Amino acid sequence: MHNSYGTEMNIFGNNKEKTIVQLFRQGNALAMDKLYAEYADYLTTVCARYIVNDDDLKDVLQESFIKIFTQINQFEYRGKGSLKAWTTRIVINESLQFLRKQKGNAPLVVDDPPDIPDETPDTEGLSADTLNNLVAQLPTGYRTILNLYVIEGKSHKEIARMMGIKPDTSASQFHRAKNMLARLIKDYKRKQV
Repeated sequence: MHNSYGTEMNIFGNNKEKTIVQLFRQGNALAMDKLYAEYADYLTTVCARYIVNDDDLKDVLQESFIKIFTQINQFEYRGKGSLKAWTTRIVINESLQFLRKQKGNAPLVVDDPPDIPDETPDTEGLSADTLNNLVAQLPTGYRTILNLYVIEGKSHKEIARMMGIKPDTSASQFHRAKNMLARLIKDYKRKQV
């Protein structure tokens, strides 16, 4: 089977990640296009979980792809999924860096939020777009910690290290984010009736 990427696809079979890495190692001009085509939509979704404004999102994605393209020679392929994980980490780190710059010296987390009763978000019947829109309404720190914990699977210790906070601060912010999201979902569902 011959394609626009030459024989590289035949060498590696269906392993797109290994093919992309090999194209970069060979200095193939198609490498950037192939990586972008493979991951742009996914990485845009990842970035959108942290960055709400479209212009800011485009800026952060651009910076992320520049970093990916300029640092890929430092990437070590460790099996299927490792390139996707590496690019995801870069987008998350660029997003967090952007949020920190945007806040200046102000912390991303809210120190003294209003009391919110304990609730578990009832996401039944919500589309992914609706849920994403509701999560986007959370304060930046809540949204960031919720995404890092729930979607990225980071521990509170890892989140604390990434955000420069204490692990118990991460845990309490997550708890408050979850409760606030439950309230937003409840309000949304009440308006739909």
